[in-house]
Amino acid sequence: MTTEPITHNAAKIAQHVGGELIGPAEAPITGISDFDEAAPGQLTLIGTQRYADRWADCPASAALINRGLECSPTDAKALIRVDDADLAFSKALALYAPPPVLTDPGIHPTAIVHPSAKLGPDIRVGPHALIGPGVTIGQNCVLHNRVTVMDHTQIGNHCTLWPGAVIRDRCTLGDRCTIHPNAVIGADGFGYRPEVTDRGPRLVKTPQIGTVIIGDDVEIGAGACIDRAKCNATVIGDGCKIDNLVQIGHNCQLGKRVIISGCTGVGGSTTIGDGTVIGGCVAITDHALIGPGAQLAGGSQVAASLPAGGTYAGTPARPIREAIREAGALKRLPDLLKQLRRG
Repeated sequence: MTTEPITHNAAKIAQHVGGELIGPAEAPITGISDFDEAAPGQLTLIGTQRYADRWADCPASAALINRGLECSPTDAKALIRVDDADLAFSKALALYAPPPVLTDPGIHPTAIVHPSAKLGPDIRVGPHALIGPGVTIGQNCVLHNRVTVMDHTQIGNHCTLWPGAVIRDRCTLGDRCTIHPNAVIGADGFGYRPEVTDRGPRLVKTPQIGTVIIGDDVEIGAGACIDRAKCNATVIGDGCKIDNLVQIGHNCQLGKRVIISGCTGVGGSTTIGDGTVIGGCVAITDHALIGPGAQLAGGSQVAASLPAGGTYAGTPARPIREAIREAGALKRLPDLLKQLRRG
């Protein structure tokens, strides 16, 4: 797919991001780039004083810059001052985004759609997709190739399911959800109980008869897995953003706007409050309670519940200042042992 180059001037970008323009308003901006890779005609980002000090030597034609940073403007280049340069950069990227990838309108001839399924208007269903009995899908949804939506699942309006995504039976997705490739929603939760029989010990599978309920404006990354509940529902609240390769166990309850970075594992029956931010490769035990607004540093291991609003790190996760002090003390331990041996 080829697209025409996208060009905006500095004035339009400043208006779009709500910034204050300093410099040439009509400077044509044909692209957007990180600071060290920027070229003439591109917009870049100045988020720290270190980059502001280098602005005169940067080839970019315009930059978004945090208010409060000291940066000398030039006649040939535009500066756009904003309260949050990272946020403004995200908004500017949308101006240069290529058209979304869409499968053809309607239902592809190779797709399998059960006669009892109810599909909303303006739906797009790609090659080899499968839609099971009793499924309901709202308007303006896009199901790319090889998507599977199993029996009696409900999907809201304006959702996008990328290739290979699997939504198992009896699950619910709200409006404007995005499910990335090969994510699995509603697989069985992991539950077994030991039993001793005449033939020896065995593991008895616990039936997972619950479901998964996903709210509005949720994004699930590639390869992520959200298990169905043993009973009742695993719940992912409105506005949650879940990165690639995240595992969420059965019966977990995520509040609104929870952010979980890649390769994190959340044990079953854990509750995570609104606005919590979890870094990459975090391990959370089952039945934990993490209060609203908590922040967990990457690599943390949560072995117990954590209060709201705190920032935590380490193994086990504890307040980050405490974790930093302990890490510093541990680093000095070899020298202290040498001193003790010398008496």
